[in-house]
Amino acid sequence: MDKDKLKQMAADPQYIEGIYNYCDRWCERCPFTSRCLNFALSAEEFNDPESHDIRTDAFWKRLESIFALTKEMISDWAEEEGVDFESLQLSEAGDETERHMNEAANHPLAQRARSYATIVDEWFKKNESVLEDKEKQINLLSFFDAENRQKRDELVSLSDALEVLRWYQFQIFVKIVRALSRDPELEDDLSEFPKDSDGSAKVSLLDIDRSIDAWSTLRKCFPGQGDEFLDILLHLDRLRRGIEKEFPDARSFVRPGFDDGRGDELLHTESRANAGVK
Repeated sequence: MDKDKLKQMAADPQYIEGIYNYCDRWCERCPFTSRCLNFALSAEEFNDPESHDIRTDAFWKRLESIFALTKEMISDWAEEEGVDFESLQLSEAGDETERHMNEAANHPLAQRARSYATIVDEWFKKNESVLEDKEKQINLLSFFDAENRQKRDELVSLSDALEVLRWYQFQIFVKIVRALSRDPELEDDLSEFPKDSDGSAKVSLLDIDRSIDAWSTLRKCFPGQGDEFLDILLHLDRLRRGIEKEFPDARSFVRPGFDDGRGDELLHTESRANAGVK
């Protein structure tokens, strides 16, 4: 892709600006991919199976070309705005960013999120054979009489819960570290704008909410492990309350597309179109 095409795509009003900054990266389950520039660019640049595989040269070559294009566009912008990169203290800024990231990764909330990721791994490893049996049941229950349908629905619900746990397992840590690595001075300078740290914290809270729901589903499916599930739920609840205390405005942060009504408008329009309503 050349920079002219990228600029053209970025200027397209169908894309919601910044919607990809505060999402959970689960594109397969997102109803707003048609409004996401990041998704469109990924589809454009990584449009074959080989380029999607991080283990291949094709993936890294494609990624390198994206970085080169980004650098070129930033240079063009700097030239247009009269910004002299040579005069910028980039190394000092990089050191400061690294310091914020290190402090964030060692924050008690981040440590609790990292501990949770380990807990998830340990539970899946401990219950590997049980989960394999459940998967076999899901595959076998393909008949649609009333009894089997109810049982199959329960197992599908379990399967969905397991996917949710795995998807958010590490993302909670990543998002809370991003929130904690905020620069207080910069946020004060940009006080008239919503805080990026609140947006990242909100995503981590939503990930925790969904993970708690998933563990609650598993608790019903495996009643013999009630105490173990309760410990996990308490761990997540403490983490959730800690994030809400650290970022009291996170829940009210309005994410572009998801929380400002534009996403609902899109779904309503597509629903009418699918129904053949003009």
